[in-house]
Amino acid sequence: MKVILVADHAYINGGQAKVSLESAIGLARRGHEVVLFAAVGPADPRLAEAGVRVVLLGQTDVTQARSLARFGVQWLWNAAAAAQLRDLIAASDPRDTVVHVHAWAKALSPSIGPVLRGSAAPVVYTAHEYYLACPNGGFYDYPVAAACHRVPNGPACLTHNCDSRTYPRKLMRVARHALMRRTGLVEGIDAMITISRLQRDALAPYLPARMRFYDVPNPVDAAPLGHRAGAPGDFVFVGRLSPEKGPGLFGDAARLAGARAVFAGDGPMRAELEARFPEASFLGWQSPDQVKAVLRAARALVFPSVWYEGQPLTVLESLALGTPVLVSDVCAGREAVRHGESGLWFRSNDPRSLADAMAHLANDATAMRMGRAAYDLFWADPLTMDRHLDGLERVYRDVSGQGEQARPLARVG
Repeated sequence: MKVILVADHAYINGGQAKVSLESAIGLARRGHEVVLFAAVGPADPRLAEAGVRVVLLGQTDVTQARSLARFGVQWLWNAAAAAQLRDLIAASDPRDTVVHVHAWAKALSPSIGPVLRGSAAPVVYTAHEYYLACPNGGFYDYPVAAACHRVPNGPACLTHNCDSRTYPRKLMRVARHALMRRTGLVEGIDAMITISRLQRDALAPYLPARMRFYDVPNPVDAAPLGHRAGAPGDFVFVGRLSPEKGPGLFGDAARLAGARAVFAGDGPMRAELEARFPEASFLGWQSPDQVKAVLRAARALVFPSVWYEGQPLTVLESLALGTPVLVSDVCAGREAVRHGESGLWFRSNDPRSLADAMAHLANDATAMRMGRAAYDLFWADPLTMDRHLDGLERVYRDVSGQGEQARPLARVG
């Protein structure tokens, strides 16, 4: 089968790109003809090594655009991307081709919508975020650092500034969202892949009733190292130091619990956090191998995200390494954690609730018991790359009418 993967970036700059690129490599190694269509390079060299053809536009991520005019044109309607994607799909046999969209909001723009709607080949979309339903992509209110429960584009939404910068920028997002909905991006999708129940529940009310949903979890990059030995270490935060990730909440809770907070990561809040929490340890940016070592040695991963994260890979990596997780109840990470067994849920945006959870795991025996349970539960049904690729192939066969029919999930809502 020929698979055309559509993404903003041809290199790994986050979890979304990591999944799209590594699945491209995996599909190529299984014998599929894989083409990665992306706006922003450079291309990950592993793609060529695996036989993935890369169609790279050589454009800039709109967040890096130096010209306001250039930003506006590309962000609203990237005509060059639409033209080249249309040509690529037209040159493919629709009987054995699937178009799989991973990302469009940072470079490709809503311009690909009419191309997808007019595609003779079936179109699959993986929802890594919420741009199809929410103008700012996250059901998240940046000024108050909390999940947003307003109806997208409803009166309460339109009159409230949820943007990370200004209200005029929010209105620009609303305009782009309306353009996206009116020009066919949603209507061009034949099957929707979601990566958590929370994500599906949030999206489904704003998508067409005919939409077919499939559950294909993202793969977790981890090896079965066995149960951890030795006394557990500190509570750690791993990830970008930005408001929606809740690092300040972790610092406040650690102080309440009388525990040392360890931050592994970097981001716009680092200087502020270092000033607020001089007693904490800041490790800075960590390589993937360093992250694994930090998690493996930790007492617990604290994941205080305050937005609807679809499937936080850090939570799953921690469980796979035998480290329990304290997770905010507003994000989908809670779906991977058995409360009281492999970790604890706490009330989102509530430092006292998190401090109580940390106090519970301050007991070494409790932390070790939960760590063993976390490891055993994950490896009883691991989210491997092979499992991920099997799921993709079932969806591709279903939407293209080839082979045994995969069973789509029942519509939620």
